[in-house]
Amino acid sequence: MEAITLKQAQEQVDNWIRTYGVRYFNELTNMAILTEEVGELARIMARTYGEQSFKESDKHRDLGDEMADVLWVLLCLANQTGVDLTAAFKKNLQKKTDRDKERHINNKKL
Repeated sequence: MEAITLKQAQEQVDNWIRTYGVRYFNELTNMAILTEEVGELARIMARTYGEQSFKESDKHRDLGDEMADVLWVLLCLANQTGVDLTAAFKKNLQKKTDRDKERHINNKKL
């Protein structure tokens, strides 16, 4: 699969929703779904990289798939609320650069 931009990802999600999903769930429902998906990702991370052991029901979970579920719902929310994630990401990266360009380099703990 070739690389896609955030804009293309937003468009693909929108096309999928309109073709197969009938309509978007409302924003609050999608926010709850996003929270649920982040929890599922956290569960796999805790078992893979933390001290918790896997339950039988967790053993066949795929980390990339769980991350993609989080991204999917985030793309839905961006579409629903009119957020251009490309522009938002660029702005956020610049904010972090302006704020933290020397902070981490000068952090003796790192």
